[in-house]
Parts: sequence; C-alpha cells; structure tokens
Amino acid sequence: MAQHFSVTSLSLLILVVVLPLGCYSSRSRSFRVSISRVGGDKHLSDVEFIQQEVLRGKMRLNRLRTSLTSGGAFQAPVFGGDGTFFMNLSIGTPAIPFRAIMDTGSDLIWTQCKPCKLCFRQPTPVFDPALSSSFHNVSCNSTLCKGFINSKCRNGCHYTNVYGDESSTEGFLATDTFTFGDSQHKVSVPNLGFGCGVDNQGVGLENAAGIVGLARGPSSLVSQLGVQTFSYCLTPISDKKKSTLLFGSLADMNLTLPHGAPVNATPLIKNPSQPLFYYLSLEGISVGNDLLRIPRQVFQIVDGGGGVIIDSGTTITSLQEDAYNILTQEFIAQSKLKVSNFATMGLDVCFEVRSGDAKELKAGVPRLVFHFTGLDLELPRENYMIVNKGIGVACLAMAPTGSLSIFGNFQQQNMMVVHDLVKDTLSFIPAKCDKL
Repeated sequence: MAQHFSVTSLSLLILVVVLPLGCYSSRSRSFRVSISRVGGDKHLSDVEFIQQEVLRGKMRLNRLRTSLTSGGAFQAPVFGGDGTFFMNLSIGTPAIPFRAIMDTGSDLIWTQCKPCKLCFRQPTPVFDPALSSSFHNVSCNSTLCKGFINSKCRNGCHYTNVYGDESSTEGFLATDTFTFGDSQHKVSVPNLGFGCGVDNQGVGLENAAGIVGLARGPSSLVSQLGVQTFSYCLTPISDKKKSTLLFGSLADMNLTLPHGAPVNATPLIKNPSQPLFYYLSLEGISVGNDLLRIPRQVFQIVDGGGGVIIDSGTTITSLQEDAYNILTQEFIAQSKLKVSNFATMGLDVCFEVRSGDAKELKAGVPRLVFHFTGLDLELPRENYMIVNKGIGVACLAMAPTGSLSIFGNFQQQNMMVVHDLVKDTLSFIPAKCDKL
C-alpha cells in the first residue's frame, strides 16, 4: 500500500491568486469560479436538505445505470438536484448572466436559447443569439461538430442528447464568448463551443439554465480551455457557504502537506467503452485497522463495465454490492455505538447517538480508509457519517450499487480534488474550502 496520510489530522494553508478582469489567452490560463450546491438557496433545515440530497443521489445513480446498460452511445446524465453544484457565468457580448450545473460526468456545455420550441423555466432570461455580437454558428466540418458524438448536419451542426430518465436537449452547436469568475475578478473566454438548446424537456434542472461539462470529452470546458489541471474544493453538505472551482495554474500550485511532505496522487484510469468518466484505481478498503477481504477485481474495469468513478454530481459513495455488504458488516462489528432500527434519510446502516458531535463519532465508529493506487485516503468521520441530531441518529453515508462504484461528493468535502490532465492523476488535499 502507498504511504498513508489522514485528512483528519492535517491542516493546509492554500494561497489563491486570482487574475484581474481580462481575456483568456495561452498566457492567462488560470481563473476561479464560485460554486454552490443545488438546493443550497432553499429554506431547508440541514436534515431536510440531506434527506433531499440522498434521495436525489439515488436518482442519479439509477440514470447512470441506465446510461451504462443502454447498449448505445453513452448519454451522460445532466439533470441537477443530485447533490450537484451551480456555477454562475455569462455568455455573449454584451454578457448575459446565467446559472449552470457543474458536471464532471458529461462533456457538453449547453444552455437554453431562443427561439425556444420547448424550454423549461429558468431563473435568468433565455439566451438570445441574435443579441450577441460575438455569437457564431459552427459548420458541419468544424472540430466541435465532428467531436460531439450525437451531432448531425442539417443546415448547420445540430445535436441531440436523450438521457436515461427520458429528459432531453436538442439544438444547434455554436461558439460565443463566455465570462467566468466573481464580480471583481472575471475572465472572458472567446469562441467557446457550446450547445444552444431550443427543445429541452425535464424539470430536474431546477433553477439552472444548462450544464457545464468537465469530463474528458473534446466538447468539455477543460478540453476546450486546454488547461493542464483543474480542481474543486467542496464545502460540507449542510454548509451554505460557497465552494470553489479552479482552472489552470491556480489548480496546479506546487502544494505540499505540513512539514513539507509531498502530495500523493493516484492514476486516473481510462475506459475506452466509457471515455468521459474519470475512473480511479481502488485497490481495497480498510475499516479500523483491518483491510477488508474484498477481491480486487470487484473494483476493476471488466469488458468495459464495472470500475470506480469519481463524480461531482453523486452525493454519497455507492459501492459494488458485495463490497458494500462486506464493509457494512465489519463496520457494524467494530462500532461501539448501538445500531438503530430507525430508518432515516434513505440510508441502511445507522447508530444511536446522544450528541452526534465529532468526539462521540471518533470514539464510537471505526476509521475508514480507501486504498487507491499510490494513495491511502483516510476520511474524516464527518465525510462518511451523516448525523440527524433531532432524532439522535448517525448513518453511514454509503449505499450499495451494481458493478459500477462511485466515489461521491459527500466523501470529498473539505478536500481540494486536483485533476492533473497531463499526468492523468488525481490528488486529495485537505483544505478549508470556505477559506479559499
């Protein structure tokens, strides 16, 4: 196993330098975007919010299963409300603001456009290409058109995406200037390819106007920017504070752990059958000091299926069913807390707690370590235990699934998750995400 480090026992000061307002160029491939959780602007209690997120995470998982077993070209699920994150940006000249969902599981950037044949309700005006001086249609021979799998030539380059829950978006591919960043630190990116959706169905995008795909495909934002790295840092699930998304050199800082220890990285695995996803090489899981007897092939890609992906849009981690059963049995056996029979938040393994604070959880439930190739990641207990103080219950934030396992965003809280697209590696760096 790789050199071990514990996220719970480390602190890290990260200095973030933000570019001034200006145009994106090969010499200024660096900017930041504030992001917030879907549903984070609603007047919900922490418990209600967590219940909503867990249920929606299961809905996203079902759509991922549908996508991976459809037998056709992969259709990435884009509809929000699954523990995913909003990012605010603008499009066109003059710049028109809109809110999109950040999705590491899809590659297309798209927003609703006029003239709408069928559009869902969104909080900002629908983008009108006729009012933007920097808008351009793309030809059928363009790289953008040829690179997007579900495009076809029909008086211009048209696209269609049909998703696992029968939601869909259809329109034409184009380019325009996109503006990213906070109000005082904006960066404009000209000629960014995107989908102009004129026929869109589904209510799951609630309070958004489209999607910004960050996956591996050629149409994604990271691919079009040509950045070597991007990273995000997610605040806790019940925290209403902003999270951060970084591109370029801001995400590629030479970070070290306390006392000068290097940051370990794990390889990002490619699956030719599902080329958009960021797959991880998970070798095993430890509960307490015991390495679970899970066959390694349980987490490996076999005939294009199975494997483990990291996803910004899935709330809780979902493990292959056999691995989940082994983990939960050992977790219950090692726990010093009384198992609760109270079903709560759609989670299976729950314990009775008095306070549910950090000290009680540390004393009562075992440590949990994910052994990735080159990196042993011990999670802080608040990254795998969901506490409902109102009823005195703490639940393990994991669920069983089919062959595809997903490392969800609940387990990624308060960590800088750095994607190095040149080395094809991923790093987890402990951080206070609301302080970046």
